[in-house]
Amino acid sequence: MAQPPIATVYVRNLEERVKPDVLKETLRAIFSEYGNVIDIVAKTNLKAKGQAFVVFDKPEAAEAAIDDIQGFELFEKPMHLALARTRSDATVLKTGNEDEFDAHKRRRMAEKDKKKALEAAEDQKRLKRPLPGAPAEIAARPAKNARGAGLKATGQAAAAVVPDEYLPPNRILFVQNLPDDYDKDVLTSIFNRFDGFREVRMVPGRSGIAFVEYDGEVGAIAAKENTAGMSLKDGEKTMKVTYQRQ
Repeated sequence: MAQPPIATVYVRNLEERVKPDVLKETLRAIFSEYGNVIDIVAKTNLKAKGQAFVVFDKPEAAEAAIDDIQGFELFEKPMHLALARTRSDATVLKTGNEDEFDAHKRRRMAEKDKKKALEAAEDQKRLKRPLPGAPAEIAARPAKNARGAGLKATGQAAAAVVPDEYLPPNRILFVQNLPDDYDKDVLTSIFNRFDGFREVRMVPGRSGIAFVEYDGEVGAIAAKENTAGMSLKDGEKTMKVTYQRQ
């Protein structure tokens, strides 16, 4: 199925010291010359600073802006422009189709979770790498992590373990921190409202944890987004929901 035309411009190489509100106002003034700008998203987290997304109501406006503004200096830095890889939330919302927007949001969250998992795995690998030029006897030592962020020191190389919150999506959820009296029926009533629900599996001899299985990732992603952090028993417990470790 062909992807609908993209009406969003991805902007990078922006001056990171400019405040988000000032940056968005300036971008709107520049890009509005090419069409109706319906949204501007300026990234503020450390890794994504210097980037923004400018959303037009028509794909032709996005293409015209890229052709004309490419390399334009803003705050003494040339902007690098390209079409975004996917449609923005604002574009999908314009269709008025709630089901389409929900599906779009689930796909975006799945991609975000996968990216986090890959980044976490890379971070763990870096912890295991010896420093350049380190003596062989030092390089051969097993990596140690004093903060316990997923590396277990053994007589061999330490194994990298991705933290629970960064595990990539799959169709089985791991549910923790449940009240002791929560059984299969109670959990079924919470999780069976999401598409593709299959079953709840309790762990024999262990209270407070369970596995919830769906037919596919889509239902599991929706369930995780809507139940993680849910308050249980009048706030006595907060449910933790992650993807099952593969």
